Amino acid sequence: MISPRSAPGTSSDWNDARLLYALEEVVERELNRHLKVAKDWMPHEYVPFGEARNYPGFFEDGEPWDKSQSKVTDVGRIALVVNLLTEDNLPSYHHEIATLFGRDGAWGTWVHRWTAEEGRHGIVMRDYLLASRAVDPDELERFRMAHMSEGFTSDNAHSMLHSVAYVAFQELATRVSHRNTGHQSGDPVCDRMLARIATDENLHMVFYRNLLKAAFELTPDLTMRAVRDVVVGFRMPGHGMPGFERAAAQMAIGEVYNLRIHHDDVLQPVLRYLKVLEIDGLGPEGLAAQEELGLFMGGLDAQAATFDEKLAARKARMAARAAAR
Repeated sequence: MISPRSAPGTSSDWNDARLLYALEEVVERELNRHLKVAKDWMPHEYVPFGEARNYPGFFEDGEPWDKSQSKVTDVGRIALVVNLLTEDNLPSYHHEIATLFGRDGAWGTWVHRWTAEEGRHGIVMRDYLLASRAVDPDELERFRMAHMSEGFTSDNAHSMLHSVAYVAFQELATRVSHRNTGHQSGDPVCDRMLARIATDENLHMVFYRNLLKAAFELTPDLTMRAVRDVVVGFRMPGHGMPGFERAAAQMAIGEVYNLRIHHDDVLQPVLRYLKVLEIDGLGPEGLAAQEELGLFMGGLDAQAATFDEKLAARKARMAARAAAR
C-alpha cells in the first residue's frame, strides 16, 4: 500500500492537484524503475539504408514509387501508415500530458523522458518506410499534413485520473498493434523494428498500470469510475486521421487489431492484473461503475465472438476460392 501525503478521505475530496501531489512518490519510484530496465537503442540500426534510392524531385536519378517495390503486405502497409501517423502526433500528446501532469518534479521528468522515447518510434518507422519503399512517400506526407493540421484533443483531457487510466490501456493497445503489424508485414526487417518499438510501449504500459494501481489504493471509487468511463468509451488516438475507419476495418480483417484482440490482449490483461472486477469495499458509485464495467466486458466478448465467426467464415470462403483455381 502507498502512503499518500495528506490524503483526503473520500472521493469528493479529490481533485487533480491533490492526486498529482499524492501520487508523486509513486511516479518517482516508477520512473527510477523504468530507467533501470529501459535500454537505449539507435533507430538508424533498424533501417535498411542499403535498399534506399532517390525519389523524383531534385535528383535526376530519382525513381518514382511503385507498389511492386515493397516487400510489405497490403495489410502491413495499411497498419504501418496508421501506426506512423499516430506516432506523428507526438507534439500534441506531449502538450496534453505536460498540461495534465506538469513539467516539474518526478511528473515532469517522466513527461519529457516518455516524449523522448516515443520520438524514436516515429523516426525509425518513417526512415524504414522511405528506405524500403514500403509506402507511397507523397501520399504519406499528405496524410501527415492533414492529420497534424487537424490537431488532437484527448477524450480524457478533463481529468488527470481518466488520462492515467486511458494510457494504461492505450500503451498496451499500441504495443499489440505494432507487434501484430510486424507479424503480418511479410518483412523480417519490419518485424524486428516493430518488436523493438513494442518493447518500449510495454514498459510505458507498466508505468501507467502501476500508477493506476496506486490510484485504486488512494481512491477506489473515483478510480473505478474513471476506468469504467475509459473502457466503455475507448478510442485509439489515431481515430481522427484520414480514412481511419476503412483502415481500421482492414486491420481487423488482417488480424492486426480487432474486437477479439482488444478484449483478450488489451483490456483483459490490465483489468486482470489490477483485479478491477474483484475490488470490494466500494461505495455506491464505485460499485455501480464496477458492475457496468463487468457487463460491458461480457457484451464486448459476445461481440468479439460474432466477429470471430464472421472472420472464420471469410477465411473459409477465400480458401475455397483458392482451391477452385
